[in-house]
Amino acid sequence: MDFNPNHKSSILIDQVPLNKARLSSSLNPYSPPSIIFSSSLFLTIPRRKAMSGKLDHVHANSWHDAMKASSPQKIFDDDINFDAACDEADAEYRSWLFKFPSALSSFEQIKNYAKGKRVALFLDYDGTLSPIVDNPDHAFMSSEMRSAVKKAAKYFPTAIISGRSRDKVHEFVGLKELYYAGSHGMDIVGPVGDSESVINHSGFIRSTNEQGKEVNLFQPPSEFLPVIDEICRSLVENTKDIIGSNVENNKFCVSVHYRLVNEKDWDVIAQRVLGVLENYPHLQLTYGRKVLEIRPIIDWNKGKAVEFLLESLGLNDSDDVLPIYVGDDRTDEDAFKVLRERNKGYGILVSSIPKETNAHYSLRDPSEVRNYKFFFFYLLDHYNSTYINSFFFFPFFLLLNQVMEFLRSLARWKKSEVAAH
Repeated sequence: MDFNPNHKSSILIDQVPLNKARLSSSLNPYSPPSIIFSSSLFLTIPRRKAMSGKLDHVHANSWHDAMKASSPQKIFDDDINFDAACDEADAEYRSWLFKFPSALSSFEQIKNYAKGKRVALFLDYDGTLSPIVDNPDHAFMSSEMRSAVKKAAKYFPTAIISGRSRDKVHEFVGLKELYYAGSHGMDIVGPVGDSESVINHSGFIRSTNEQGKEVNLFQPPSEFLPVIDEICRSLVENTKDIIGSNVENNKFCVSVHYRLVNEKDWDVIAQRVLGVLENYPHLQLTYGRKVLEIRPIIDWNKGKAVEFLLESLGLNDSDDVLPIYVGDDRTDEDAFKVLRERNKGYGILVSSIPKETNAHYSLRDPSEVRNYKFFFFYLLDHYNSTYINSFFFFPFFLLLNQVMEFLRSLARWKKSEVAAH
């Protein structure tokens, strides 16, 4: 990842590169044949050259381009041949599945590898356990999903690792038996352990939770709290006249949502955010799906959070441990990368589109697109084809159903294994 060396604040400007080494692992159930993908197959953000510190027109445009590239684009014309489009989409997705097979279709392989091992489960929240919604305060998980997570947590230590504040994601999930890491892993409440590497971490303190139970609290960027609050207030003030903008304080990071902002104002919101950020040299700007995020510049991410939680659970250096991480966002790639490099776990990407990833498996069945053809015709009829295509608008409830079924399968397998002993 490249950081702009000349700007007063660092700006994260590229995605994780894809290479052949990352696509092979002894954990994979088989070695699929080599496939050449068209350049249009993956959702990618082009690499940007370093920009000067001055917020000129070119700089603003580069962020507008990046924001567009990470958001759904108009693909279909009004006279689209739906069947032909679905055929092409299905063919491309099935080719991609050779590299990243369905975790459900491959469950027997995963189960066989997990036999005799202690499974630790890590889950993203938005887009994995709950749908992506216009209002981030309304990203509620279903009771069925909550039940599936609860059943899985009965058999496996389970943690939610989210970009949300820890308190917010805990409020959404509402399960006391889980561990929670907010702010992309910069705010963790984990189990009490005696690992020296955990205790000696900067930002570690022994604390108690709401039930009076002793826990490990880990907040590596705790000194950034005042500046995060300050920049959040500044961003609220500087974007309040942009209709549809939403600034969310996630404790150790700030999210500026532009999902409801008219595209003609995207360059305006990018300029405002960059303008505020210029005064904070120790913060960096990243972006996701219709969100700009400001975070401290520290060597910490979701991958580090997974390693910390494994250490806290006493599972970090054991050969009989199988960590599984399920997520959908570019920030989850750090966790996927850790599991791939450790060669001791599985990353599972929840996605309706083929894209570059460090994950081992994926969740989404392309055949279900045809079963819900009415859904796309409804969108085409009501939204005049704008931002509609069979990848981006694959119904979220189908993606979440795949996650639920995977969690239920894990719980059923472990329940039967426990009963057998």
